[in-house]
Amino acid sequence: MYTVTDPATGVLVEEVANSTAEEVLDAIGRVAAAYPGWRGRAVEERAGVVARAAEIFAERADELAAIMTLEMGKRVNEGLGEVGIVVDIFRYYAENGPALLADEPLEVKGGRAVITKGPIGALLGIMPWNFPVYQVARFVAPNLVLGNTILLKHASICPRSARAIEEILHAAGVPEDVYVNTYASSRQIPGILADDRIVGVSLTGSEQAGISVAAEAGKNLKKTVLELGGSDPLIILDTADMDETVNATATARMRNCGQSCNAPKRIIVLADLYDEYVDRLTKRVAEYFVPGDPADPETKLPPLASIAAADEVAGQVARAVEQGATLRAGGRRISPGAYLEATVLTDVTPGMDAYYEEIFGPVAIVFKATDEDDAVRLANDTPFGLGASVWGTDPDRLRRVADRIDAGMVYFNRAGGSQADLPFGGIKRSGIGRELGPAGIEEFMNHKSIRL
Repeated sequence: MYTVTDPATGVLVEEVANSTAEEVLDAIGRVAAAYPGWRGRAVEERAGVVARAAEIFAERADELAAIMTLEMGKRVNEGLGEVGIVVDIFRYYAENGPALLADEPLEVKGGRAVITKGPIGALLGIMPWNFPVYQVARFVAPNLVLGNTILLKHASICPRSARAIEEILHAAGVPEDVYVNTYASSRQIPGILADDRIVGVSLTGSEQAGISVAAEAGKNLKKTVLELGGSDPLIILDTADMDETVNATATARMRNCGQSCNAPKRIIVLADLYDEYVDRLTKRVAEYFVPGDPADPETKLPPLASIAAADEVAGQVARAVEQGATLRAGGRRISPGAYLEATVLTDVTPGMDAYYEEIFGPVAIVFKATDEDDAVRLANDTPFGLGASVWGTDPDRLRRVADRIDAGMVYFNRAGGSQADLPFGGIKRSGIGRELGPAGIEEFMNHKSIRL
């Protein structure tokens, strides 16, 4: 069952029945049958449809933001910001897609060749709840321009987002069988991946979801892209303005109520700055990030996406304290609804669960590093490798540290970034493949070698 439950109140708003087995088979058949016709259109025509989708997403920004607030508790201002980057993504691939798909001449021994860049078929997208429109956009926009067709299974708490996205794409001119939304259950995913008509799958979600989907995809020899969890380090080497650094890093951690895979979940501070930073961060978090109604533009900290999610994060915080961590601020569950006070933990050490696990909520963990080498060691001491950020005033030092960090993305003096023209993805247990930028259109691409 797909459900809409207001996380601010815990009140059930809507229920949507799962797609039946027959409906799922019909959806697979539709996207598979639509593939030859869609790939046969000129890339400029497909790009034009995607450009029109960008316009409609912009026109319906207020509606989409309100849906996100109701479904998963996103602050209304953050919802509008999410739609803004969605528009950027669709525009980027509409404007750059034709050039990115141009033939690539290749000089080879004994003559010439050309690499053509085309689609591969019908794809399955499995999307999460934390960014209900953005996550879909970064998978869908490049693949529509490329010429693939899409069967989309959204998160079970986001049926209204799923419905609105489908409506927008069809209104933009995407044929109804080229993009099909399904309310399939997780139990139906193995059957979809076993179907020969589906040739690839992209999942954004938890590590365990990625393991499950990767196993099924591998068993059926399906191309796979996985964007999974993260425990991103944020290293503070030095600062010219401590208040500015505290405000920026606290905001980065608490954005989307801490429910971002690439949020800075481990803040690593050199010893000479540590005490001052922790003191100021604790005050900032306690005084500024106050829980409130996510529909109110003045709210600084919304609820988590569900009561279950809030209970899980509260349990992780309690367990960290039981194992010896110091609770500097917050940590208290607030009812009704899915609220958790913004939290600061210190003195988290190896052997504690919180040292290695991802905490998907408004919880900042601060570590003290003795020097630059120790900061890099702490940054890399994680099974994840999604993003990272390095903060300081010396560009050469920032680059030196960035080169030593095991991650798919590193930012200077900002954290948790994402933009349409920059590849996004990680290494280690954070996933496989890239989205966005030039790389994002290549994951489900047939690089065909033609020997002339």
